Amino acid sequence: MPCAVLIIEDEVTLSRNMKAYLERYNYDVRTAGSGEEGLQQFDSFKPDVVVLDFQLPGVNGLEILSRIRGIDPHIIVIMVTAYGNVQVAVDAMKAGAYDYLSKPLILGELKLLLDKAVGQTRMQGTLSYYKKKEAGESSLSNLIGESPSMLSLKEKIGQLIQMEAALPEGEPGPAILITGETGTGKELVARALHFNGIRKDQPFIEINCAAIPGNLLEAELFGYERGAFTDAKEKKLGLFEAAEGGTLFLDEIAEIDISLQAKLLKALEDRIIRRLGSLRDQKINVRIITATNQPIEELVRQGRFRSDLYFRLRIVNLLLPPLCERGRDILLLASHFLRIHCRRYGKKEMALSEEAEEMLLTYSWPGNVRELRNMIEQTVLLSRKDVVDPDQLALTTGLSRSKAEETAGGGRGARILLPPQGVSLEEVERDLMVQALEQASWNITRAAKLLGLSRDTLRYRMEKHKMEPKA
Repeated sequence: MPCAVLIIEDEVTLSRNMKAYLERYNYDVRTAGSGEEGLQQFDSFKPDVVVLDFQLPGVNGLEILSRIRGIDPHIIVIMVTAYGNVQVAVDAMKAGAYDYLSKPLILGELKLLLDKAVGQTRMQGTLSYYKKKEAGESSLSNLIGESPSMLSLKEKIGQLIQMEAALPEGEPGPAILITGETGTGKELVARALHFNGIRKDQPFIEINCAAIPGNLLEAELFGYERGAFTDAKEKKLGLFEAAEGGTLFLDEIAEIDISLQAKLLKALEDRIIRRLGSLRDQKINVRIITATNQPIEELVRQGRFRSDLYFRLRIVNLLLPPLCERGRDILLLASHFLRIHCRRYGKKEMALSEEAEEMLLTYSWPGNVRELRNMIEQTVLLSRKDVVDPDQLALTTGLSRSKAEETAGGGRGARILLPPQGVSLEEVERDLMVQALEQASWNITRAAKLLGLSRDTLRYRMEKHKMEPKA
């Protein structure tokens, strides 16, 4: 990403040479021949770094340094002094200069110093957002499950990781949209995509778009310059800059304001951003992953989400199945969480009884994997036995599948009389889906409501039965 450098130097030839040399390495450079002109350029150009000569006509460099630091206390200033003038260098460092160079100037040394200063600044900006997790928490092995839907998901993730490795260096790869009900593990999938790919050593920056008011989200994403708005006392890196070279994960993307969607689309299309209050565009190299539990296609039809942004974000769509449709994956996950929480709380290893396993398999899991993990933690905390029985499972807030079916039948506990030859459960499920879709004119959202399912669940079941939505 280009870095803006302001050179305040009265020697025209040296100033011109520094500018030409740094521009060769993608620095955005402006020059000023005096301290007063430098202060004017500083206010309008808003540089990331100032290269400041001490011997200037009129006001000397130390005074200019003091004024610049008064405007922006965090600006990087590299002082240029005459050969052997140690006292000036010491005074400059005391006044807040990042470092100093002596004349005659070696342009290669200037570039190395700039690279170091800019790298440290961006790392600090990254760390303010970056949540470090243990490497094991982001591995593909943490996507636990052997159900067909999970095996298919892991295969797709593996294909995406291989594809990314084959891309030319600096190519960000396709945008990925992860959809699924709340608690199905969308963040875990995003982390697996990043930490198992070629960008694993670069930042992984995540933000929940629903957790930040719309008027602040733009500043968080794009950053801002000092004075861009009332409370902008100093400039701040945005999430795009903090994620440079890595991955930006936008969770709950459906919650983003329509007014911000156009700017986000332009950033994705052009790979260029501009901080609030800045006149300078910056190129970005960031891979975008988004996630939502909302029926985003319905939001597009309602005009609440831009269709062009939606299609730009879902170049690849990964659908996470709800836990209740993953069969014995429920038991694999329950055993996994039992081991984790037993170690965490220093308890002996625990196991599920057959009756407890049956209860877990018949529960509806409205909160999906998140609910299962939290329930198992409570069970470990309160249990005094090594074998977990049904009465120790805190399944108090949801309905089991059998109870849900009874409720759907009006609470009468009505039974369906099966024919002697039996039925195919898959055929019955498919027939019911076709009836609901035809009754709803193939509107997936309305059909899902008729069946008492979420829209994503119905879409998953349609894919399972190889049913194509009709136009």
